[in-house]
Amino acid sequence: MGEPQDQQQQQEAQPEKALAKKELTQSERFMNMVVKQFSSGVSEVALTQFQKRLAQNYFISLDAALKIGEERRLAKTEKYRDATPMTWQNINMEKLARDVVTYARVGFDPAQKNHINMVPFKNNKTGQYDIGFVEGYRGMELKAVKYGLDVPDKVIVELVYSTDKFFPIKRDARNDVEAYEFDITNPFKRGEIIGGFYYHSFSQAPHKNKLVMLSIEEILKRRPKSAAPEFWGGEKDVWTKDEKTGRNKKTGKEKVEGWYDQMCLKTVIRAAYNDITIDSQKIDDDYLRLSQLEQEYAVQSVEDEIGEHGNRQRIDVTPEGQDDDPEPASDPEQPPASNEGSDQKKPAADTMPPNPDEMDLDFE
Repeated sequence: MGEPQDQQQQQEAQPEKALAKKELTQSERFMNMVVKQFSSGVSEVALTQFQKRLAQNYFISLDAALKIGEERRLAKTEKYRDATPMTWQNINMEKLARDVVTYARVGFDPAQKNHINMVPFKNNKTGQYDIGFVEGYRGMELKAVKYGLDVPDKVIVELVYSTDKFFPIKRDARNDVEAYEFDITNPFKRGEIIGGFYYHSFSQAPHKNKLVMLSIEEILKRRPKSAAPEFWGGEKDVWTKDEKTGRNKKTGKEKVEGWYDQMCLKTVIRAAYNDITIDSQKIDDDYLRLSQLEQEYAVQSVEDEIGEHGNRQRIDVTPEGQDDDPEPASDPEQPPASNEGSDQKKPAADTMPPNPDEMDLDFE
């Protein structure tokens, strides 16, 4: 009598086991959506191993950013906490898959330093989070080489310090080729930065060589208004916990050395690759989509800066790779922390700030 009953229980349990086996992980669901977008309009398109690896890198990088964002959300007091958890279940997956395919086709790899950064945004129209993409300076280089009209063989970028000897040779009636002379007289104590330059070199057509110089004032014009002192140097607020209230409060300021030289250098690098003209004959659907996404992000950044968020609210989380667009803290009980990344902490007074070689700027 016991055997038929056991068989019946096993048969009833089999459908549940089958359903459990069909349950896909979030990574598998993400990959399936990306494959669907790659195959859109074309039957049975197989992803290359390179494209599969890129898609996996996007998932891993964004998964880390979402975990940090969710930790931040939960750390806020209920009054200032967004009600929607920053999890995969609340991501606009259709849009994300389309955007990932666009950037992957161009070759942007979030696992590579300074290629591409991802920033979660709350879209109050949909109640979900959208993902903004910010190109790093190496990503800008990749795009310029792929779509450039006249891509130089070499792009040389240097900062000029007060003890250096720099002499530009511009094209004129006496010189057919632009060039420069540059000597570092004191390599270990070069003085203050007074400017920088970039040089586009064409070995087969030297008459195209181009020298562009930027004064330190022109470099600093490109620094974000909300530039983090941990990176650019300067003063930052000091926060301490009030034992009576249990809340953090601002108690003064401290000077931070930062990584001023490297920030200036990265600024000139970005200018150098921004100066490569795009070839209209090379423009494809992916490039047009990139331009659209860049415009959307630029509009959102302006709205954030002037406090007019419209239908979107930017979340104060910075993914690995982005270093220099800090958001003000939305919770007055906590110190600003929006310029922290997945592997970087806001440094204490006696610690070295994060190394910007691991990160990138997010402005032009």
